[in-house]
Amino acid sequence: MMVVRCGSRIIEVKILTGEQFGKLAFIPRISLSPSSSDFPFHMTRRQFPVRLAYAMTINKSQGQSVKFVGVDLRTPVFSHGQLYVALSRCTSFDRITVLLPEEETNSTTNIVYPEVLL
Repeated sequence: MMVVRCGSRIIEVKILTGEQFGKLAFIPRISLSPSSSDFPFHMTRRQFPVRLAYAMTINKSQGQSVKFVGVDLRTPVFSHGQLYVALSRCTSFDRITVLLPEEETNSTTNIVYPEVLL
């Protein structure tokens, strides 16, 4: 799953694999209370039932191979060659997911600052 939007009471996610691929799902914040009433106080814990996922910068990923890659291109990559590095880390093309801006385009901007080139 990929997080699309976080709210104070709900997380909106997009399903990335399986029969429900591409569909949106909603994860509500849930309240948990212990079943034991031996405590002299009432305790309730509120949390989102989510697990830890791992992320790294494009520079940190250089030289590594991973099974699944997700690249967030809502903000274009900063330096020349970063997009190639990000997309070439995955061991299989069909395991790459790219998040693009809301516009109707399947492209990203290659940012080059000529003033820093010698």
